[in-house]
Amino acid sequence: MHKLTRKEELIMMAVLNLEEGAYLVAITDYLTKLTGKTVNLASAHLPLGRLERAGLIVSEMGEATAVRGGRRKKIYRITKEGFAALEEHKRITDRLWERFSGRST
Repeated sequence: MHKLTRKEELIMMAVLNLEEGAYLVAITDYLTKLTGKTVNLASAHLPLGRLERAGLIVSEMGEATAVRGGRRKKIYRITKEGFAALEEHKRITDRLWERFSGRST
């Protein structure tokens, strides 16, 4: 199973939440709003490529729009393998938090 970095997890969760609107600019805007920190295009583009090569996400070209000067958007979606990797990552994180709860810092 592919071990996800924190950035890969955030990007994959953005793809899940954005559904049919999961393209590069929308993903970076979504994560910037969510985290309160600027996420630039390059910092999302590289992990998207890694995730796609690993088979955890797939992409397809959307329709051309006048807003984009006739250019098409590359739309991303999670594969079954990607969803399984996210579930495993969440399971491990939840177990770590369960062990921590009850302790004060």
